[in-house]
Amino acid sequence: MQVLAIGNSFTQDATAYLSKIAECAGVPLTVVNLYIGGCTLERHYRNMLAKKREYSLEFNGQTTGFFTSINEALLSRDWDAVVIHQASRAALDFNNFTPYLSELADYVRTCCPCAKLYMHQTWASDVVSGKTLTELGFATRKELHEVFRSVCSKAADEIKADGIIKSGEIMQKLSKKGIDRLYRDGFHATYDIGRYAIALTWFKALTGKSVLENSFRCPVGEITTKEYEIIKNCAEEIK
Repeated sequence: MQVLAIGNSFTQDATAYLSKIAECAGVPLTVVNLYIGGCTLERHYRNMLAKKREYSLEFNGQTTGFFTSINEALLSRDWDAVVIHQASRAALDFNNFTPYLSELADYVRTCCPCAKLYMHQTWASDVVSGKTLTELGFATRKELHEVFRSVCSKAADEIKADGIIKSGEIMQKLSKKGIDRLYRDGFHATYDIGRYAIALTWFKALTGKSVLENSFRCPVGEITTKEYEIIKNCAEEIK
């Protein structure tokens, strides 16, 4: 399976362990992330038009040192799935998606007519673009998550996406279960539980395969046996 993510640091977090999880499941999967920190859909769109080679190319969770354009990347392989992500600061308002998302989706489908197209759901955290929940007008992460969830769903409908990868939902589920070691700096995923949980969610969404028996163990941090069980059960429940 060939997966391309057009995103930023959130897709960097999401794809760090994805190929390893797939390997443990016996699924050949390659994932490429096009990385520009904090990149919005508007910038993706303008980069697409100008064919700018501004994206750091990350292969199976590793930085390669190469830079590429959206245009080159889309034409470089026969992608099975292309995942689009909006920067968290812009994901609060659907107006920030238009017209950039539709134009980008049309271009992806022109270049990769056989690929499935997914939206990546932003996760709610304590800080968004330097502003706290209180400064943003939210009392809880759950309230912020509901906005991200609603806007992402509307965006997916707008482009008739094949699916939504619900990274925001897995973070909410884990928080409810009392696992709150999710954010390393207030918004990015922790290198252990956060990245692992999100990668499981991506794997299940992209392949449709169960994660309950997946044997992958995170190479950093200390995740307990009980935490692995909770994380996999939460990821399995997401539809």
